[in-house]
Amino acid sequence: MNTTELAKQLRIDEGVRSRMYKDSVGKWTVGVGRNIEDNGLRDNEIELMLQNDIADVEKQLDRALPWWRSLSDVRQQALANMCFNLGIAKLLTFKTTLSHLQAGRYSQAADSALASLWAVQVGQRAQRIAEQIRKG
Repeated sequence: MNTTELAKQLRIDEGVRSRMYKDSVGKWTVGVGRNIEDNGLRDNEIELMLQNDIADVEKQLDRALPWWRSLSDVRQQALANMCFNLGIAKLLTFKTTLSHLQAGRYSQAADSALASLWAVQVGQRAQRIAEQIRKG
């Protein structure tokens, strides 16, 4: 079977949607007719989405906080983890934390992050990230 031709037909017949929608029988669907309500996602699809999301976070941090690349790898991971969770707009409201981080005051940056509502909301995640910031 010519799967290239079939893919062309399915794109026409099913449509291509980058956002979830309810199909004609009320099932959550995405892409080219993928019923994710019944079929979910495969491990390789989840991994591809994660890698794309990480790349997006890196681009957002590069644009908004170009100095973040001068941090150690572990501290870059901590900041990227926060950005992944919060989104860049909300992360940028952590002015004191970011100021301490940029200046190399890692203990104060960690303490500042832990003093936030975000830290209460995410619990152990915030504790791990603060340790990464503190110890690098």
